[in-house]
Parts: sequence; structure tokens; C-alpha cells
Amino acid sequence: MESKQPKLIAIDHDDYHAEYVGKTDDGRQFFLTTPFEPMREDDSGSEFVALYIFDGVGQLCEALIDNLGPRQSMDIEYRRQLCAKRLHDLGNIHFSRIEVAPFSVERFGTEFGLVIRVPEDIEDCWAVEAQPGNYMAFFEPWESGEYDT
Repeated sequence: MESKQPKLIAIDHDDYHAEYVGKTDDGRQFFLTTPFEPMREDDSGSEFVALYIFDGVGQLCEALIDNLGPRQSMDIEYRRQLCAKRLHDLGNIHFSRIEVAPFSVERFGTEFGLVIRVPEDIEDCWAVEAQPGNYMAFFEPWESGEYDT
């Protein structure tokens, strides 16, 4: 059976990478996360806070992304406060399952989002990866709400 490119993926709320997914009282959906660019020989990498806001049918409305700099010099308390502020600014929220469309936006010269990829090691199998950092990967069935790390 050939895999199909997803129109929507489900993300179930959990205590790990999907700790901050849910809905607002006005019907929007949100995903607050901390993507990263890993450190490499010639690059110190970067840590980010990203809040993705979707409408009620899962289309991206807004991507608020902050660059916190390299991991070794990042202010962890500032990151915690920024995450709390982003959640507070959404108003009344409920952590729960969301169903959203894959998307990609560019900020700071980097691709962010829930990005569709065709894995090189699995023929005819689509994936959706949280980028940058590829710290969550979703596969069919798209409505499962589960991800690989």
C-alpha cells in the first residue's frame, strides 16, 4: 500500500514534546515548542521558542518564533518565562489533541514548522517532521496522534 501525503496530522497532548498543544476558547489550535539547530564544527547552533497558532480547521495563522542563541549560553529561566508568556497571551486554553496541516515558514535563515519529507531510507513513505531539529516525526496513520523521537 502506497503512503499518501498528509492533509492534516493529529498531535495528542502528552508530557514530552507535545506538552503544550491544545485549543483556545475561541476555537484556535496551538503548538508551543522549542526547536533547535544542533551545534556543528563551524556553527554553535541555536535554541528557539516557537508558538504556532492554527485556525479551527488546522491551517497555520501565525508563527511566533524567538531565537535564544546557542544552547551553552542560553538563559533557561528566560526561556521558561517566554513560554509562560506565550501561553498566557493565548487567553483561556485547554491542553488537548490538535489536528493541523503541515507547514513551513522561514525565520533567521532556517526552515521551521511541521515539514513534509519523504524519508530516504523508506521508499514511498511520507513523514512530517518538527523542524529544525527533527525532534518529532509523524507517520501514517496521520490521525494516530503519535510521533517518533
